[in-house]
Amino acid sequence: MVYNEVETASRDELHELQTERLQETVERVYENVPWYRDHLDEAGVTPEDIDDIDDLSSLPFTRKEDIRDNYPDKLFAVPHEDLRRIHASSGTTGKPKIVAYTEDDLGVWHEVMARSLYAAGVREGDMVQNGYGYGLFTGGLGFHDGVEELGACVIPTGGGNTTRQIDMLQDMGSDVLSCTPSYCLYLDERAEDMGIDLSALDLERVIIGAEPFTDPMREEIEEALGVTAIDVYGLSEIIGPGVSIECEHAQDGLHLWEDHFYPEVVDPETGEVLPEGEEGELVVTSLTKQAFPMIRYRTGDMTRLNYDTCDCGRTMVRMDNVTGRADDLLIVRGVNVYPSQIEEVMVDIAEVAPHYRIDLYREGNLDTLELTVEHAHDYDGTHEALEDDIEARLKEVLDVKPDEVEVVGPGVIDRTEVGKVKRVYDHRDE
Repeated sequence: MVYNEVETASRDELHELQTERLQETVERVYENVPWYRDHLDEAGVTPEDIDDIDDLSSLPFTRKEDIRDNYPDKLFAVPHEDLRRIHASSGTTGKPKIVAYTEDDLGVWHEVMARSLYAAGVREGDMVQNGYGYGLFTGGLGFHDGVEELGACVIPTGGGNTTRQIDMLQDMGSDVLSCTPSYCLYLDERAEDMGIDLSALDLERVIIGAEPFTDPMREEIEEALGVTAIDVYGLSEIIGPGVSIECEHAQDGLHLWEDHFYPEVVDPETGEVLPEGEEGELVVTSLTKQAFPMIRYRTGDMTRLNYDTCDCGRTMVRMDNVTGRADDLLIVRGVNVYPSQIEEVMVDIAEVAPHYRIDLYREGNLDTLELTVEHAHDYDGTHEALEDDIEARLKEVLDVKPDEVEVVGPGVIDRTEVGKVKRVYDHRDE
């Protein structure tokens, strides 16, 4: 059973729909966005050249820098009077990325979020506690509107105020919680301090996203909260949350709603489109956005695609859990490694808590990596012994040797109540 019958459409039906919508999107940006028109002209492509969705690879990429260079609204494809909402990224690395929605765009967003929640097992009448931040960030309102569209009840707690979050979980008997994975772990820590066992509450599932996480961290969340943890994916530049999600039936990849968002995976270095099943950088083209269409947007997120029909019956392509970002790749003594790989090794060590930070420095021409890790509450050994164990495991599994490993006590590493957790601190340009 699905929310929308298009979720089980044949590949041929999807292909025809995608082709029609891509042609409309390319014509829209060519006619209404001067930057896109110049970009396409430079590549020698016009809307008339798009005969099939397979022609997408002839179009040039759009990058984050292009959005920031056209700040705030030069990539909008409609006049201001046709807009109904504005959102924005955090802007922590420069100007924020401003994104816009028409009435129809909001309708699409509501539908794909309701579709996503339904796939995750949320049903009409459920009590959904929304712990994502409201405001310019797309997470809070994206989830909020999707819950209401589905016919469930939303509790708009937003980010932070952790004691109130726990009170509401208890007092309202919330069935579902949506928040970041790191916040789930923080909730558990705070509840333990309050003498509350979250796994004994009515909470059945958490829908986690907005930051990469590993399967061992998911397992830790599920055990601590007594829930099923469902991975959701989205990004403001495309629409917000609701681009893809795991189904509760299989939890075997995230169903990407490709009637609205067309995915490719490319080599992050060359931009070459990779075959099905190979890991690379996710590139997404919006097929139905009116106010802020995106052509071949390079997300920076590393994943792979699987086009086999899922056990749940959905035919939509599935993407793997995002393992990291193309620009997150670290090179330690000549070895390539992502922070998520380091996390996976550490979470597999029983004596280690799932809280860590990575500090990068530069000494001369050499990059150095320092790793700080909290030990578990019940660990009664020495810091030195656990540091040696962590170093040995990283060397064995990843062939990586940090320049320094420091074990600290529980609660020493900063927690994040609102927004995305920060794991990597780059001091190389300081």
